Amino acid sequence: MLLRRKPTDTAHTHTQHTHAAAGSQVQDPNTIKPDYAPSSPWKRYIKRLPRIFKEQGSEENIPRSWVPLTERNLTEFYNEDYSDEHDAFHKVRGPRKICVLEWVQLLPGVSIEGALPIAANSPQKPPYGLYAEKLSGTAFTAPRHENQQTWLYRILPASAHSPFEPREAATYNTNPENKPHEKLFHIPNQLRWDPFDLDETVDWVHSLHLVAGAGDPTMKSGVGIYIFAAGKDMDPHEAFYSADGDFLIVPQHGVLDIQTELGKILVRPNEICVIPRGIRYRVTLPEGPVRGYILELYQGHFTLPDLGPIGSNCLANARDFQAPVASFSEDTDTSWTLLSKFSGHLFAAKQSHTPFDVVAWHGLYYPYKYDLGRFNTIGSISYDHPDPSIFTVLTAQSDHPGTAVADFVIFPPRWLVQEDTFRPPWYHRNTMSEFMGLIHGQYDAKTGGGFQPAGASLHNVMSAHGPDATTHEKASNAELKPVKVGEGSMAFMFESCLMVGVTEWGLKRCKKVQADYNAESWESLEPHFKRPEKKVGEIRNGTGSKEGEIGDKSQVPHWTS
Repeated sequence: MLLRRKPTDTAHTHTQHTHAAAGSQVQDPNTIKPDYAPSSPWKRYIKRLPRIFKEQGSEENIPRSWVPLTERNLTEFYNEDYSDEHDAFHKVRGPRKICVLEWVQLLPGVSIEGALPIAANSPQKPPYGLYAEKLSGTAFTAPRHENQQTWLYRILPASAHSPFEPREAATYNTNPENKPHEKLFHIPNQLRWDPFDLDETVDWVHSLHLVAGAGDPTMKSGVGIYIFAAGKDMDPHEAFYSADGDFLIVPQHGVLDIQTELGKILVRPNEICVIPRGIRYRVTLPEGPVRGYILELYQGHFTLPDLGPIGSNCLANARDFQAPVASFSEDTDTSWTLLSKFSGHLFAAKQSHTPFDVVAWHGLYYPYKYDLGRFNTIGSISYDHPDPSIFTVLTAQSDHPGTAVADFVIFPPRWLVQEDTFRPPWYHRNTMSEFMGLIHGQYDAKTGGGFQPAGASLHNVMSAHGPDATTHEKASNAELKPVKVGEGSMAFMFESCLMVGVTEWGLKRCKKVQADYNAESWESLEPHFKRPEKKVGEIRNGTGSKEGEIGDKSQVPHWTS
């Protein structure tokens, strides 16, 4: 059930909060304990709902299923600015008559009901003089179950702009394979990074740093892994899109207020957002600097994984994904700059109208968000640690079923109850590449202290890895009673079947690679092997026989030890 905000309540908006004063230092959240409790939005919202809850201000009266499981993620479930269901066929009209987003401009005295054509997608004259435009995320002839197309009804078409020109060609490049003096370094070493720095000096577009990747966006093949760290809003009349792939955005610190062509999305830590290839958007920072991770998918699109024997529910449920409701601006007089990331390079074009003029849309190709707190975790209730594939939120399959170009996997708070089992992940070598990050807390398989929020690790194809020495010691001697791990923590993994290369920025220029990663994690592991004690008169040659009997080495000299 979706709890809607009262129509007359406009107290909470996505308004811009005051940024830190110029020149002030931003406190890195990794050095302080987050404080979530004192001014919790719960009490403020509950007080505004006296008609629903008899005891005004009582948190206990809210059914748990009416709010997201991540305590701070309350806003969307009290307003009408989001639609629900991933892979649902959205028919979205916008904006609402009562607008809670300050930058949406309503046409005075004009109703927008009927902006979406009925039956036809491209009538001779769309309602209200709008232009019909098709946004294709797949080939027109893609199989129906894979086909992703959306019809937009906008004030001016997206093509109404000047030619794109290269911008910052000497400094902006997120596709180093296209430059002979920059390349990806393919190395078998296990890598781990200290927390990446916050950066107050750049906006969203210029905060993107490619750390690692594989393939080539020009061939629509492979993935790119980014760190973003921004401290400024994008210019008020600037929009951005990537022609290279779909962005899966994982915030670690701060809030992203994303205005897209199809509507607005507010994304906070413990949420993720997917912005498909080509969709134009603008990012502002209502609570100051932001930092996080991005997985750019050059081929295909993210989908929910098949559940197989799990059945029809669990893991990430379709009902918990949220898509934006259309909202628009009627600005046809202001000069805007449209930025494009095309083959990793930056291009710019000018246009005399806002790109955010979509009055209505319907289709299957749209941005969406998901609260990781709603993930329904599956695990073993008998013995052994299952494969991490049971923690997959979204996947993008290769042409070989069951093998992913990209999986997005999380390790949320969960109960461990296995009997006679080493409960952390086992030591392993994987044909897949594993890039891990930590949103907050402490990952239960890395308790030695080196894997920190805003940091990362990369275990490439067949690079051996597993619990660090400290974790192995604890887990090998722990009392095997039911225990909940990961409380207050959220780790994740970008997994790919591709061999991932590391950029020069990721390997050297960021200056975050931990040189002592192996020494700290595994070189200190000690052997515990002990040969079984030999019993008197017993010859251990695999037969269990006694001296002088058949099977004795002295009687059968051609047998080897």
